[in-house]
Amino acid sequence: MKKVKIIYNPASGRQIIQRRIDSICKILLDNGYLVGKVATQKKDDAMYETIKCCREDWDSIVVCGGDGTVNEVATGIVRGGRKIPVAILAAGTVNDFANYMGLPREPREFCEMIMNENIMDVDLGNWGDKYFVNVAAGGFLTNVAHQVPAESKNVLGRMAYYLEGLKEIPKQVFNGINVKITSEEYSSEEEIFLFLVSNSSSIGGFKMLAPKAQVEDGLLDCIIIRKSEIHDVVSIFLNILKGEHVNHPNVKYFKTKKITIEAKEEVQVDIDGEYGGILPATFQVMPKSFRIFN
Repeated sequence: MKKVKIIYNPASGRQIIQRRIDSICKILLDNGYLVGKVATQKKDDAMYETIKCCREDWDSIVVCGGDGTVNEVATGIVRGGRKIPVAILAAGTVNDFANYMGLPREPREFCEMIMNENIMDVDLGNWGDKYFVNVAAGGFLTNVAHQVPAESKNVLGRMAYYLEGLKEIPKQVFNGINVKITSEEYSSEEEIFLFLVSNSSSIGGFKMLAPKAQVEDGLLDCIIIRKSEIHDVVSIFLNILKGEHVNHPNVKYFKTKKITIEAKEEVQVDIDGEYGGILPATFQVMPKSFRIFN
């Protein structure tokens, strides 16, 4: 008998998500699966529950939540030392990774994905004892995700991020950060607005922010947006919708296995939508270290 543990964030999404979880449980039980279900209550609960699953004999995990919850499960897989396949059910305010992978949301299709055992191994990003499924970022507006109150995310959804971003633009638009970037492919000391080290192409709800990214190529996609005049900033951000921003002279885009970023001031790093720490940081790829259903 196959055993599936469902780990879900009850604060992510609304009643429709709870109904989907109930439907998934019923379909799996009807098909002979043993199902366990755990609701997270605080930060790192999903990670610790995943580590526990790795040490026990669970065959697979279903994670339901936003990018932060998925991040915790991926971290738990690495720390638990057993590559249990994970099925990601998108919920929460932003689900960049699930959206990029085109993962099903409807219960029947979702369960068929699990029962058919359609799996693939994808890369993760790493920074010290932290891991990321989707992106590490710093600079202009990257602190918005962890400034939005949880209750606003739940009520307003993605709009909460946009509203917080609009509040932040007057404070940040003229503030560059002085960084030193070191990698085999590109090294420099320059003033920038923003850096992104990405695993997938979808970041912050923008589907083409890292247009050449692939989750199984063994590389991280790096985007550096240099400090620019306001008209250049507008041009860059308008072109993001089409993935053409990478052709702008004030944007540097390259792939690497490892990159170090240092700063002369305190710069926060966002990891999959959550506060991750302060520069300096060395980001590197962990090829095919996370197994998912797709």
